Amino acid sequence: MVWSLSFAPLLPLWALYTGLGIALVLSILAAFLSLRGWLLRALSMALLLLALANPAVEREDREPLSSIVALVVDKSQSQRLRDREATTDQTAEAIQERIEALEGFEVRVMEGRNTGSGDGTELFQTLTNGLADVPPERVGGAIIISDGQIHDTPNNAGSLGFDAPVHGLITGTADERDRRIVLDKAPRFGLVGSEQTVSLTVVDQGRATGPGDQVRLTVKRDGNVVTERTARTGEKIDIPVEINHGGDNIFEFEAEPLQDELTTLNNRAVVTIDGIRENLRVLLVSGSPHAGERTWRNLLKSDASVDLVHFTILRPPEKQDGTPINELSLIAFPTRELFSVKIDQFDLIIFDRYVRRGVLPMLYFDNIARYVREGGAVLLAGGPDYAESGSLYRTPLAPILPARPTGTVLEQPYHARLAELGERHPVTRGLPGAEQDPPAWSRWFRLVDTELDAGQTLMSGPSDAPLLVLNREGEGRVAMLLSDHVWLWARGYEGGGPHVPLLRRLAHWLMQEPDLEEEALNVSLRGTDLVIERQTLGDSVGDITVVAPTGDRRQVPVKEEEPGLWRGSLKPNETGLYSVTDGEMNALIHVGPQNPREYTDVLSTTEVLSPISEATGASSRRLRDVGGDLSLPRVVSMRQSASYAGNGWIGLKETGASVLNGVDRYPLIIGFLGLALLLGALSLTWYREGR
Repeated sequence: MVWSLSFAPLLPLWALYTGLGIALVLSILAAFLSLRGWLLRALSMALLLLALANPAVEREDREPLSSIVALVVDKSQSQRLRDREATTDQTAEAIQERIEALEGFEVRVMEGRNTGSGDGTELFQTLTNGLADVPPERVGGAIIISDGQIHDTPNNAGSLGFDAPVHGLITGTADERDRRIVLDKAPRFGLVGSEQTVSLTVVDQGRATGPGDQVRLTVKRDGNVVTERTARTGEKIDIPVEINHGGDNIFEFEAEPLQDELTTLNNRAVVTIDGIRENLRVLLVSGSPHAGERTWRNLLKSDASVDLVHFTILRPPEKQDGTPINELSLIAFPTRELFSVKIDQFDLIIFDRYVRRGVLPMLYFDNIARYVREGGAVLLAGGPDYAESGSLYRTPLAPILPARPTGTVLEQPYHARLAELGERHPVTRGLPGAEQDPPAWSRWFRLVDTELDAGQTLMSGPSDAPLLVLNREGEGRVAMLLSDHVWLWARGYEGGGPHVPLLRRLAHWLMQEPDLEEEALNVSLRGTDLVIERQTLGDSVGDITVVAPTGDRRQVPVKEEEPGLWRGSLKPNETGLYSVTDGEMNALIHVGPQNPREYTDVLSTTEVLSPISEATGASSRRLRDVGGDLSLPRVVSMRQSASYAGNGWIGLKETGASVLNGVDRYPLIIGFLGLALLLGALSLTWYREGR
């Protein structure tokens, strides 16, 4: 119960003040003139003014509220080093029990974790969020259990939003030492085949460390060691790296461990450089004129990533018919430059219904075969020419061509169908219309009959005759499309067909596009999920194992989403480099920023929290001395004080907060009591003046 005196004036305040002034003047004048009964007159006026002020006694019915204490527990990655996690859990449990034992206090446990944004450990944001529904006057204090590496500490105590002590209990000891790599400069993009420069510094911190020590530095690309070199701690070093493929090139820079260091996790820095291909160069050589001659040209010219060189051979060079040279062609066919000097500059060579006319000497076909075995690509789009005597199979290209012509050309209507393997292969998987029977695309009317010596059949024609055949030869690739009727799809005959996705995928597979590999393990970050995709021509895949940056291993279940494509996902809870493997293939992905603040400095410290703790009258102290046991402070309750910490104890503020349930009001002058007082005063005044 709380008692108090209150007023509810019956007149405006200015009227009461005016009446009070008049009463004072009259009382002083009466006293000065020594009028009879002046004191009773003054008392009567005072009682009248008091009645107009309407005084009352109020009784408040209040219910005391507990003081809220925030126990913020740091669960960031750096808290997993050595015995910090065990120390944190033991301390949190003990402190919570001690706070709950205090009368009038309520504890709220809040866990602060890394968000993956790269902003480090944000415990004060966790504190703010956890106390968002608590009035500031109910906050009795905050206790933060952390290694001290907090990256959102406010600049002043006024930013906290409450007036209570903030204590810091620091895990880790003062004798820690650590080595880390600091990235000074790292490019994000680079042309495939170019050399980029990464600048970094190896830094040693803590007990008995200093600059100038030699350290061995290992450089890896996509998990494979590419070089080793020596660096000095504290000195910036420039390291050239080569971008050898399109997409993410993941480079790891790892410094040898420092003796007895805190962790080796930050001895490694990861740089992901996106390899950008210069425009792919394609040589298209057309032979016999046919209705679909421009199909390949139009498709390749529409691809912004392709530089196309196109030649059409219509006559042999020895043919003489009297036509002036300047009317034969705009330019001469540069056979030597294309097939001898500059052949290695092309990513793909396409022969579209090419017939030997004596333009290309046999030596150049030898060059093409060598070019394929050393990593090049050839696509043969054949028609009846492949079955004739002028077939490319009757050249030195024969050893690299997987389909041998029988000399027969099948002339009949048929629907091109996906072979069993083609349903799983990324070049033909999911072609629009393939799911129907017959496929929802137009018919073709010609097919070169062949027998396979090698390769894989992805599409077939009548009687399961091979239609689209792919093969790997040495380091390169070969594809054969054994019909010249793909132009029917392009022209929209009988509704057309998926010629654009088919031919584009085919060309990019030949040019070794990573996304079109038959056997591939890909990992990507989609939103907050780590998505793992295993592409295979097999019927099953092995177990997928994900290794987190701290070394934790997890098995990820995958299921077949499409024929030949298995997919699984998990939510990463750490920042850094993840390794994914199925026992045969490996993939890497870096989650979060390349140089996260969480591992910028992992040495435990009291210095970060000390300013805010001292400003609130609290303290920031270590839980363990060097080589010592865990030392937990006592927790005591205190009223308003300038200091809430001492030797072996920490204090929490008793807020005295309460909630008002009701108010009872008892007027003092209004009613019979007020009337009696006024009548009594007036009667005494009349009696005194009547004597």
